[in-house]
Amino acid sequence: MTLQPSLLLTDLYQLTMLQAYLEQGMEETAVFEFFVRRLPPTRGFLMAAGLEQLLDYLEHLQVSAKELEWLTESGRFSRAFVEYLERLRFTGDVHAMPEGTVFFPEEPIVRVTAPLPQAQLIETRLINLLHFQTLIASKAARAVLVAAGKPLVDFGLRRAHGAEAGLLAARASYLAGFSGTATVQAGMLFSIPLYGTMAHSFVLAHEDEVAAFEHFASAQPGNVVLLLDTYDTEAAARKVVTLAPRLKKKGITIKGVRLDSGDLADHARKVRRILDDGGAPDVQIVASSNLDESALQALAAAHAPIDSFAVGASLTTSADASCLDCVYKLQEYAGRPRRKRSEGKATWPGRKQVYRHYDAGGRLASDVVTLADDPQDGTALVQPVMRAGRRLAPPAPISALRERAAAELARLPEPLRQLREAPAVPVRVSSALRDLAKSLDERG
Repeated sequence: MTLQPSLLLTDLYQLTMLQAYLEQGMEETAVFEFFVRRLPPTRGFLMAAGLEQLLDYLEHLQVSAKELEWLTESGRFSRAFVEYLERLRFTGDVHAMPEGTVFFPEEPIVRVTAPLPQAQLIETRLINLLHFQTLIASKAARAVLVAAGKPLVDFGLRRAHGAEAGLLAARASYLAGFSGTATVQAGMLFSIPLYGTMAHSFVLAHEDEVAAFEHFASAQPGNVVLLLDTYDTEAAARKVVTLAPRLKKKGITIKGVRLDSGDLADHARKVRRILDDGGAPDVQIVASSNLDESALQALAAAHAPIDSFAVGASLTTSADASCLDCVYKLQEYAGRPRRKRSEGKATWPGRKQVYRHYDAGGRLASDVVTLADDPQDGTALVQPVMRAGRRLAPPAPISALRERAAAELARLPEPLRQLREAPAVPVRVSSALRDLAKSLDERG
């Protein structure tokens, strides 16, 4: 998906700082890193996502003629600055953790190395793209862990915070392990499997519930999933049992029924019994209705006979943790490491790498954050993905990203697989990095 909003979709201070940098000749190489300062409550890990859209943005970075005209007419900026923007292209390097990688606070997910004006200008959109998909992928991963192999479908477009959010939530959740989405355009753009049933309005538009079921089955003979709870859930299940043989004669099989109201566990037990006793044991039960990972956990604990789940607004808005404390900070300029020392917001200076270690059973054991030129044992997570403004490899198929995400979740230690507060995975800051920070602090 190419997401190319106006370059003016940025904060004003990016442009005002750029003009000042250019006027002072400050165009030497800068290194910025994107990372998360701390985890939301009850979260033990996060999952990186959004890199593909960031790289696409950087490759196509350009100011349009209309934007240049508006900037000139605004009177805020010099002619030299507008002319600079007219020539602007991103020429920097990018290192990043691959999408689908599990990570922890203070670990750089993306590192940008570019002339200072370029590296500064992209800050707002970079955070915008990486933050949102990382937020949703991390939320979806929790649901995937709880669902324990049962299919999950994204139903959240209508309550997402805008069109782009709905599309990227479908992508991020699929990357993290969801089985598909109801968002049709996401199916076209990202090759995500599409799932859908019917709405209550379809039933209400008919005078008879059975007629509604039959008409829907005739219109969608290969995807007959019927919504049961417009009126009486158990009565509707009995109607499905009666209708199934009649449809079978027409070569139409009822694949499933959806529950969307009330006590889902109780309804599922009763409907399962009606279907089984009525000779329809192969009809699956799909549940929706304000589900999130906690609700999925409760349904699993209740042994509800539900085969798959549709998750909506709680996913696409990450309702329990609506944002991450993430930042994009300058770590080096003109060959000198830089360190912010604000109270509660201090940064580790310099270009960094993360090395991961696993225990004897293959589970994630610890990470080491160190300087990029300080090799350590373990697996290096931050890899080169762009050089001189061009990708080093074609975009990875989303199937490959899903495989990585699944492997990452499989390697989580048991405490991090739970929804409650868990002991943090040890993330050690190397002595080389601590020594650099100390030397900068002493220098003042």
